[in-house]
Amino acid sequence: MDRDELKKMSAEAALEQIKDGMIIGMGSGSTVIHLINLVVQRIKNEGMDIMAVPTSYDTAQWCISSGIRLTTLDEHPSLDLAVDGADEVDPNLNLIKGGGAALTREKIVGSAAKLLVILVDESKLVKNLGEKAPLPLEILPFAITPVIRRLQGFGEPVLRLSKKKLGPIVTDNGNLIVDLHNPKIMNYSEMEIQLNNIPGVIENGLFIEMADLVYVGSEKGVNILTKL
Repeated sequence: MDRDELKKMSAEAALEQIKDGMIIGMGSGSTVIHLINLVVQRIKNEGMDIMAVPTSYDTAQWCISSGIRLTTLDEHPSLDLAVDGADEVDPNLNLIKGGGAALTREKIVGSAAKLLVILVDESKLVKNLGEKAPLPLEILPFAITPVIRRLQGFGEPVLRLSKKKLGPIVTDNGNLIVDLHNPKIMNYSEMEIQLNNIPGVIENGLFIEMADLVYVGSEKGVNILTKL
């Protein structure tokens, strides 16, 4: 069974969390697209009414084309639920996110939700954050060079380049992404503060003590992880 099928399994299981009338934060990435498609079927079959706050332009367009009504945090600053993917998940449900370059909006939406549900396949589970994935940071373009120099004390910073055009990836906020490879993460909370205190850093991809439930698609089925 390939990873995409495992992601779809986690999305199918997490569909139980979505109820009629909810205002939902919709994350970004392929796993969330699976969930959106499933929600659309429930809307058609059950007449369920929900509204979504998207975390990226891609998610917004997918919701619009699928018939899911959009809203904003200005209209609904408190969300019933947020659903998203992750690059890594540790045993305490701490996360690294930002592979899709939407980490700042994802952290804002996740923090505004009463419940944050994460959908992953089993390959995303790690003992300690930083084992497999780099740690992304969103950086103000004006500050990119001094920020990269400062980040060298935390790991191996690399400006993320686009694969389909010349130049770097530009976020929906108009900023750049730096991936911190082999991050030297000793204390998650302290490192998050240190990174965000670097002038020019908009946000980092450490999501500490934010996730409430993690649905993990595996060859044996879907495991639901909760905080220890």
